[in-house]
Amino acid sequence: MSIMSRLMARLYKLPPAETYDIAVDKNLAVPMPDGVVLRADHYYPRHAPNRPTLLIRTPYGRSRLGVIWGSLFPERGFQVLIQSCRGTDDSGGEGVEYNEINAFRGERADGLATLEWLKSQDWFDGRLGMAGPSYMGFTQWAVARDAGPMLKAFSTQVTSSEFRSAMYPGGSFNLEIFLQWMQITHSLKGSLLDYLRDVVNAGRRMKAATSHLPLYEADQIAVGEPKKFWRDWLQHTEPGDEWWAAEDYSQDVADVTAPNHLISGWYDFLLPQLLRDYAALERAGRKPYLTIGPWSHSSNGLAETGVRESLLWLRAHLLGETKALRASPVRIYVMGADEWLDLAAWPPSHVQPQRWYLQPEAALTTNMPPASQASQFRYDPADPTPNVGGATNDTLGRGTGAQDNRKLEARPDVLVFTSPPLERDTDIIGPVTAELFIKSSLEHTDFFVRLCDVHPDGKSMNVCDGLLRLFPGRPAADPDGCRKVVIDLAPTAYRFKRGHRIRVQVSSGAFPRFARNLGTGEPLATGTTMRVAEQQIYHDPAHPSAIILPVQSPANRITT
Repeated sequence: MSIMSRLMARLYKLPPAETYDIAVDKNLAVPMPDGVVLRADHYYPRHAPNRPTLLIRTPYGRSRLGVIWGSLFPERGFQVLIQSCRGTDDSGGEGVEYNEINAFRGERADGLATLEWLKSQDWFDGRLGMAGPSYMGFTQWAVARDAGPMLKAFSTQVTSSEFRSAMYPGGSFNLEIFLQWMQITHSLKGSLLDYLRDVVNAGRRMKAATSHLPLYEADQIAVGEPKKFWRDWLQHTEPGDEWWAAEDYSQDVADVTAPNHLISGWYDFLLPQLLRDYAALERAGRKPYLTIGPWSHSSNGLAETGVRESLLWLRAHLLGETKALRASPVRIYVMGADEWLDLAAWPPSHVQPQRWYLQPEAALTTNMPPASQASQFRYDPADPTPNVGGATNDTLGRGTGAQDNRKLEARPDVLVFTSPPLERDTDIIGPVTAELFIKSSLEHTDFFVRLCDVHPDGKSMNVCDGLLRLFPGRPAADPDGCRKVVIDLAPTAYRFKRGHRIRVQVSSGAFPRFARNLGTGEPLATGTTMRVAEQQIYHDPAHPSAIILPVQSPANRITT
């Protein structure tokens, strides 16, 4: 293990190891109050007792995490306890099969029971840290408020204190990512041969599953069997549903006193939720740290930074090595400029909202639009507007993050509005919002807005985007029949260089990233009937559709 860990430490740019003599006690039994036993592996420096403990609770397999977290952290001053969540690996679980995860359910109860067990271990010295991305971050939020003084610090990465809002962004359904998550957790249940077979067939099965109606049967297509949690997700879609409230820890965030370093990427689908959690900590005076890079959810760069920054953070707060911490609490990567920028807080105070108005003849300027006819397009859910890049994973080989959108923009169901070439560099840093004045032939429909950077050679690279699902009366129509819709795009930090152009796309979908709106109002789980939507986007003085960009003043612009 030391050879591999030495290579990874060099790749991740970690501080020197204290020892390479690491021991591991595997398959420890951690009893839960209901009689279920969860299994855990304990990694520790063999000849260095009384070290603080890092707890990682995961649904992704202990052995896979042990390669990194079970070697790099013990070599640098920690014990590490990696526990398999209920229903994964050899931990007990729910239902007919004991190894069946009930996703996002019961993590607080299991986590707190694990902390009580940890207190009784003679090797635990009372100092606890937590770290990890995605679902492993969710398990941290589940116990962070009630962990008490034993929790000295933690680091939540590409995650959220609740997952309902991430599952139904803008009222839609985050189809591809959560189907893929189901595939991943299912493939980890079997043997290595089963896992490899699932990987080979994943893309084909995913394409068939995302296209299938009704959606509640997509689990059988994606993994070959029904999944209770999938069918629960498709039924509990309404805001305020008590099913989700039981596992919503967002109201606890401000009460968490342990210092947290939050880490994410501009193309992570959980970025808005992570920034909400950061803002709650900041308002409560908890002094969190924040790092956002040019990454998507599963980027190698994000994984490397997450390990390195969480190690430095935990060493500072559990071992007193504060000199390694950077002076600035917020560090963000400004895409386009390809520079890191240090800030006192997020969002920065030195930006001003600037409206770029949609214009006739597909133009985009900061001037109020003249009197004009509405732009039109037709959305057909039987031939849904595809997604290209953005905050998704590369399941079907289309690419994630920034991708060239020209082929997408050539479709008749995508409108584009493009500025003249910019006369100077323009930096935007912060939240991005679109305000559209629309009419639709259907009361049930979606609108998707994307911000792109058009390069001098014509490439149209996506920066950020957002989607909103409309329902009857939500939002209500104005007396003239128009409905004003406000769409929150993902926040960003981006430089549009001189000579480049700013482009706004407007469409009614991004499939299979988001479930297509069938136009009928049928339930998400069981809908099968599809209706075509005739869409109109208004851009005139009475209906000034616009995108609002957080423009940084030239005096504060970073230099490269």
